[in-house]
Amino acid sequence: MAQTSKHITNNPRAWVLLSGGIDSTACLAFYLEQGFSVAGIFVDYGQIAMPREVRAAEAVAKHYRIPLTKLKWMGVQQKTSGLILGRNAFLLMGALIELPEDQGILSIGIHAGTRYQDCKGLFVRKMQSLFDTYTKGKVQIGAPFLKWTKGDIWQYSKSRGVPLDLTYSCERGENQPCGICLSCQDLERLYAST
Repeated sequence: MAQTSKHITNNPRAWVLLSGGIDSTACLAFYLEQGFSVAGIFVDYGQIAMPREVRAAEAVAKHYRIPLTKLKWMGVQQKTSGLILGRNAFLLMGALIELPEDQGILSIGIHAGTRYQDCKGLFVRKMQSLFDTYTKGKVQIGAPFLKWTKGDIWQYSKSRGVPLDLTYSCERGENQPCGICLSCQDLERLYAST
């Protein structure tokens, strides 16, 4: 299960990158359970699923009664489903720019069991090095599920009453599970396991 380090537990504030999906919603619940003051940050970066994702993020934030900041960063190309190069680094750095305070945790719901390099410990360590350059270690990257599988997050969510029915995970912006994108394929396996 996820652990908080001694350093992290001294920080009373946690901002969670809240996409409205299962992982980020569970991440939010995790920090609330640990006694943190939690706020959500939703980023519209031109993703296909943005309209449904933002509605899910709003519903999750309302359920947990936490504030939700919505950021919009637009590029010139339509973002597709699947791997988006630089996505997690972009989300973390974009959120760091907008943090209202200069200390605390900025958390992301990445987890084990994916082929994406920006869901691994090395990525978090490299990003933390950049954060340290800007914040002198005052803002830590939280990734409590880094060693958990999607199934572990699902079981944690079920055991803690996380409102999975409010979440949205389809990368294609379709009715979920679409059966095509990796997130929906994961979702189908999770439904089948219960």
